[in-house]
Amino acid sequence: MYQYFVIRYMKNTHIFFLAVATVCVFMVQSSAFSQTNVSLKVVGAKDRQPLEGVTVSVMPSGQSFSTNPLGKCFLRLSSNEKNIILSSIGYETKSIDMASLKDFDYTVALLPRTIELAAITVPARAGDQYKAISKTDIEMRGVNNSQEVLRIIPGVVIGQHQGGGKAEQIFLRGFDCDHGTDFREDVDGLPINMPSHAHGQGYADSHFIIPETISGVDFRKGLYLANKGDFATTGSVDYHIKDFLPGNLVKLEGGMFNTFRALGMFNLLSHQTMEEKQESWYVASEYRYSDAYFDNPQHFTRLNLFTKYNGKIAPNNYLTLSAATFWSKWNASGQIPERAVTEHIIGFYGALDPLEGGLTYRTNANAQLLTSLNNGDIIKNQLYYSNYHFDLHTDFTFYLVDTVNGDEIRQREARDLVGYNGSYNHSGYLGNIKSNTEAGVNVRIDATHNSELSHTKDRFITLAHIKLGDIAETNIAPYISQTFDLNKHFSINAGLRYDEFYHKYNNKQATDSTLNGAGTYKASAGTLSPKLSFYYHVRDGLQFYLTTGRGFHSNDTRAVVVENGNQILPAAYGADLGTVFKPVKNVIVSAAVWYIYLQQEFVYGGDGGSVEFSGPTKRYGFDFSGRYEPLKSLFFDLDVNYAHARATGVPKGEGYVPLAPVWTSSAGLTYLAKKGFNGSLRYRYISDRPANESNTLTAVGYFVTDAVINYTKPKYEIGLAINNIFNTKWKETQFDTVTRLKSEAAPVDEICFTPGTPFAAKLSLAINF
Repeated sequence: MYQYFVIRYMKNTHIFFLAVATVCVFMVQSSAFSQTNVSLKVVGAKDRQPLEGVTVSVMPSGQSFSTNPLGKCFLRLSSNEKNIILSSIGYETKSIDMASLKDFDYTVALLPRTIELAAITVPARAGDQYKAISKTDIEMRGVNNSQEVLRIIPGVVIGQHQGGGKAEQIFLRGFDCDHGTDFREDVDGLPINMPSHAHGQGYADSHFIIPETISGVDFRKGLYLANKGDFATTGSVDYHIKDFLPGNLVKLEGGMFNTFRALGMFNLLSHQTMEEKQESWYVASEYRYSDAYFDNPQHFTRLNLFTKYNGKIAPNNYLTLSAATFWSKWNASGQIPERAVTEHIIGFYGALDPLEGGLTYRTNANAQLLTSLNNGDIIKNQLYYSNYHFDLHTDFTFYLVDTVNGDEIRQREARDLVGYNGSYNHSGYLGNIKSNTEAGVNVRIDATHNSELSHTKDRFITLAHIKLGDIAETNIAPYISQTFDLNKHFSINAGLRYDEFYHKYNNKQATDSTLNGAGTYKASAGTLSPKLSFYYHVRDGLQFYLTTGRGFHSNDTRAVVVENGNQILPAAYGADLGTVFKPVKNVIVSAAVWYIYLQQEFVYGGDGGSVEFSGPTKRYGFDFSGRYEPLKSLFFDLDVNYAHARATGVPKGEGYVPLAPVWTSSAGLTYLAKKGFNGSLRYRYISDRPANESNTLTAVGYFVTDAVINYTKPKYEIGLAINNIFNTKWKETQFDTVTRLKSEAAPVDEICFTPGTPFAAKLSLAINF
């Protein structure tokens, strides 16, 4: 019944959204600032850099605002207002007496401080329900690598089955998102996911991000943002990279299994130049090497180089330029059948095909221009470009198909990606109703060259091409998002997005069984995605929200052209009902129940080159996150998540969704101190879950505990990180796979797995100057 209501509700709201869009156009054309408006700019007291996302509360009316990317906020004040309260996680709260505001333009500097839950407020603004948790976690736990950032997102489980070289497998809200099919990742507006990738749709390799450059992470669950389209079925994450460095950093790490890492981060402009000219420029680089814990040494090597410039180039124009290059090469142990271990053919960390592995590299260029208008409106223009290469050698089935040469495959591609993001953000009033309008467009063009799936031997001997061709895919998506703060308690957000996809596949493989010979195949499709959300701020420390929306699940170009563009953008419908509250000053809780319905889809299997049909599915569950500070600088965090995932329209007992997580949880105890000892003890857990549709095979869960301890001084930090401190033997990724070993006469259907890390210790030394 609930499923029927959600779908009917979303299908019949298009007229409403068109009406909202018309109102938004009128609002953009008519600014409503009066003579009582005040322009407020918030900066950091030490670096004088603008602070985005600072909560600005006006008392006693209780109006709530937020600073924009330039640190600015425009307030409409009445004569009975007494003071303004500024608060931001990681900074001291500041109160400003209204009598001191004598100028229209007013700049406030906030002093940094150690995080305290008592100082964190529950945001009153629409769409900020995850802000308190996400900012608390990034300040409290920090990041050791870009994958750890994903683990910060409550409910996200990640798995690596190539030892660190490939993108992680992602699980969230009852979805096996593979390497990013239904979970979107961006870094400073540049997309990470790759459509129509050689290994799988939405492949998202974030290893080009140097973790120490990350300043913040914005995550959203569900498909409720108008500015997010492709891949954002279960949610999305935006990595924000530092605009400047507080100082230079050199860091060395070394640990078990011949693990080594060197990092350098250096300012190229002086602090005086940064403050006087409001510009910064720095460079960062890292080198990693590890043989890892597998019997077959991984010889994993990665090199990252990154640079970023940020500056005020005109009174109202701010330019950000960044460039990055990334290179990685590795061997892998792959996925091994359980019987190979139980029959003592190989050990738990062994390999059946030591020739698995890969090579990948990516270069990015990103330019963003922010323009601030006199009335406080913000215009954003962004251009980005990526050149990407991928070459992967895997062997999933061993001698199932080719009993002589084996079933080794090679997946590779070369890609050029170019895109544009543009938006106009206007804040104003309709009478006494505060409003915010964002209108924008996303354009993305991908072109691959010789996307290949081949049957190979000894990595580079091609026995047969299975797929070979060039892919061209274009996505154009205008959107609009409108928020009304009807009063200090109640706000509403309505959004509308339209995505149009153009696909072209130049098939170079005449024997491709899914197509009618070599040649060029084209298809196109479009979809409309309305969103509607309600927020009720009961009082300080208590908010309820209901978010609803329609999205879509995109498909690989090679699957799209097979279906000639028919039903290749199946709809996804979702709803969240949740709350954020502080029962006492040192506790913050976020909880929600949710529902997602996904229509049928056509799936391109990158490992086999086939196009498979998957019917509709429905998922529901709940998320719970709690943060508690029992003593000053001592924090406890707990996340518990449940998901029920089933295919619909199938016989009872045959509708399980393979590998869909059921129960997941993570928790930790963290002690933070600016000087001296600090550290954390954490666990991550996933329960047993079905490995196939009939639940006759089980992917066994795990409970793994990690620890970090640091000794910190202003000029240096010494650290010890231990993964799996109890040396638990666990399986990081698992799959139901039919395989045949070289000595076997018949194939066997069972679990194949990649083992998780055993006890692994790593020392680090960081020097600040």
